[in-house]
Amino acid sequence: MLADTDAGSLITAAQSGAVWGYKLVALQIILIPVLYVTQELTVRLGLVTGCGHAELIQKYFGKFWAYVSVTTLVICCIGALITELTGIAGVGELFGVPIWLSMVLTTIFLIWLVLTKSYNSVERIALAIGAFELIYLFIAWQAHPSLHEIVSNLTRMPLHDRSYLYLMSANIGAVIMPWMIFYQQSAIIDKGLNPKHLNAARLETAIGAIITQVIMITVIIAIAATIGKSAPGKSLDSVQHISAAITPFVGDTVGRILFALGMLGASLVATIVVSLTAAWSIGELTGFKRSLQDHPKDAPWFYGIYFAVIILGGILISTDVHLVNLNITIEVINSLLLPIVICFLYLLARRTLPEAYRLKGWYAALVGVILFITCCFGVLSGIWGSLGN
Repeated sequence: MLADTDAGSLITAAQSGAVWGYKLVALQIILIPVLYVTQELTVRLGLVTGCGHAELIQKYFGKFWAYVSVTTLVICCIGALITELTGIAGVGELFGVPIWLSMVLTTIFLIWLVLTKSYNSVERIALAIGAFELIYLFIAWQAHPSLHEIVSNLTRMPLHDRSYLYLMSANIGAVIMPWMIFYQQSAIIDKGLNPKHLNAARLETAIGAIITQVIMITVIIAIAATIGKSAPGKSLDSVQHISAAITPFVGDTVGRILFALGMLGASLVATIVVSLTAAWSIGELTGFKRSLQDHPKDAPWFYGIYFAVIILGGILISTDVHLVNLNITIEVINSLLLPIVICFLYLLARRTLPEAYRLKGWYAALVGVILFITCCFGVLSGIWGSLGN
């Protein structure tokens, strides 16, 4: 769940605070139960069926729809990977590190990580790195935002403004990510979990949903209380611009270090997750070995895809990319593609699970309405908002 607040998500939250102040905080609160409902279905499917998401789609809906779904996933993974690596590159530039060197060091670290560790070890390292995201809570506190102003803006949502709708769509795509569904289901299987772990997994998912959204909210608040005050309505230009917003409250050097740790934590965790997701899902379609428990010589395709995704992602990063606009666009694309993944998730939870675990009754109806409204709002606000950008 920490990967859900990746570089793209944090930059989207920062842009939201810079342009609209606290007016997108309410959306982040609304998305907490939506995020939990979505990932809980994913957890349930993985624990009970023992199959990955792509594998289940292929089994119950056929190869064609499985390839459609995985194609959607790959598009989202490529976009996400680019945002993570540009986030890392932006942090490097804060300290004068050339982009090419940041990419080389990142690639070496990520390849070393999977070659020398099992899944559990990789997860622990990812959690340790991702924990730096909690630094944004401290940063938001130091910005001394007005609680009265935050509360009063919760009901001020200018839905008539296309640029606001565009950012709403980006925020939905930054929270309910298609690749997170594929990842969490495959990760549960790789960890060897089963139905007896369902309650614990649900609790972890609930805690994760709250923590990730608190991080998103604190980033919005921190930027709204700084750039949102000094230059209201002005868009962010770069990672350095975001970093500059927090340094007046904690000092230039300390501020840059804190920001860098938080952004690196978000970017590295999500890079690990996105790369593994692509390798796992393609492995589910083709049937080749796809576990971190396997030695590279026994699972060459799995490790080959993982390495290729990371290396190609590093090559794609260039100095003339407008990081903020790129991230916002990718999150909107997530929103536009979300209905495909959500539809399969809902149908699988309704059809493939044993009676005791199946999504049914009033809860199935409630979940269906929640997911339908979320997808419709994400798509329509993305399309309508893009006409004004």
